[in-house]
Amino acid sequence: MKISIRRSRRAALAVALGSVLALTATACGDDGSGGGDKGAEGSGKGKIVFWDNNGGVRTDIWKEIIADFEKANPDIDVEYVGIASTEYQSKVDTAIQGGGLPDVGGVGAAMLAGFSAQNALEPLDERLAGSSLNGKLNADMVASLKAAGGGEDALYSIPTSANNGVLYYRTDLFDKAGLEEPSTWDAFYTAAEKLTAAKKNEFGYTIRGGAGSIAQALDAMYGQSGITEFWDGDKTTVNDPKNVAALEKYAALFKRVTPAADLNNDFTKMVAQWDSGTIGMLNHNLGSYQDHVKAFGADKFRGIPQPVGDSGKRVQVSNPVDGLGVFQSSKNKDAAWKFIEYAVSHEANSKFNESAGQVPANNDAAKDAWVSAAEPTKLAAEALTDGSTTIVQLPYYLPDWNTISKAENEPNFQKVLLGDLEAKDFLDTLAEQLNEAQAEWNEQNA
Repeated sequence: MKISIRRSRRAALAVALGSVLALTATACGDDGSGGGDKGAEGSGKGKIVFWDNNGGVRTDIWKEIIADFEKANPDIDVEYVGIASTEYQSKVDTAIQGGGLPDVGGVGAAMLAGFSAQNALEPLDERLAGSSLNGKLNADMVASLKAAGGGEDALYSIPTSANNGVLYYRTDLFDKAGLEEPSTWDAFYTAAEKLTAAKKNEFGYTIRGGAGSIAQALDAMYGQSGITEFWDGDKTTVNDPKNVAALEKYAALFKRVTPAADLNNDFTKMVAQWDSGTIGMLNHNLGSYQDHVKAFGADKFRGIPQPVGDSGKRVQVSNPVDGLGVFQSSKNKDAAWKFIEYAVSHEANSKFNESAGQVPANNDAAKDAWVSAAEPTKLAAEALTDGSTTIVQLPYYLPDWNTISKAENEPNFQKVLLGDLEAKDFLDTLAEQLNEAQAEWNEQNA
């Protein structure tokens, strides 16, 4: 039976506003009211508050960059607030309506449209044009964030890095089992089966069933089906019969060749589980590469681009570009911009991305030696430029995208894994929500 979950952007914002007005908001930065407060340029000195959108995972490197920035700018003090990626959007949305936004924060493509639609972000085009970063940033990343903001009118986030989907596999386990590299989907499924000995707590694969599961499932779907467009006109292709069949095959891996704990695992738990156990393969991205090096050493695993399909072509969904934005309610926008300008400079951007294992946005940083030395990063860059890969662009420009792809459908994907919901019903519901969001976006931008 098809599930019906319908929620428009207007209704969602109305509910959020009503909830916030029923509470007494406690400001933790400025006392402005989000999109309604235009803030001020400020003196360019004093204190600014920075919200990290991947707190806990990137805390150490950000504190190092902040210390370097404060040494170079002794008149500016940066208060670091680390927020888990799974909680970041809701915390910002609450602060937009109730007050307490920071001066500067992480603003990636996946959440950019929702924030900009609420007029919470400062346009950064003029600041970028007049800064030392002008002409130094990857043009595709800049264009990606501009498009994710809802069009080409304004740039609301300065890119820091790009990610890419990676299939990590244990070379020692593959060699022992006499398996070939899982560079095709057929080889992937064969290895997942052969490496599983559940009674010995050995599994061929770990599947993401908790927070962030939808993007990984979409990647597996489109990778197998070979469908190269997210939209067919104004209708999404997510529930195309080929995608339905692909999801059925992928979801059937759960508990058969994966740990049962995968049902609730977000990326941190999934990565930690792979790093501490005897699991053959893991789908994640470049960001966990250094974790695997620490766990195994560089000689017991590889990180390769996603498998290719029957056609010999690789199809994968887009990974969102991450970035930094200035919140419009900031009373010290000049100092907030100075922090962004420093954080995306050659040295700082290289340091951040080497720690994160991601592709730098600063063109000079992208030429540093560590990029070529980190094999997954090098292979990912090659796969995206050698014509072997087609990218299915996810609709980050939809203000509802993050809500639809997370809160409204992650619980339903868990039901698919458990066998309580058919893959077709799940995808039909997802398609209905996406088509409605697209129709509303078209209407508002007509």
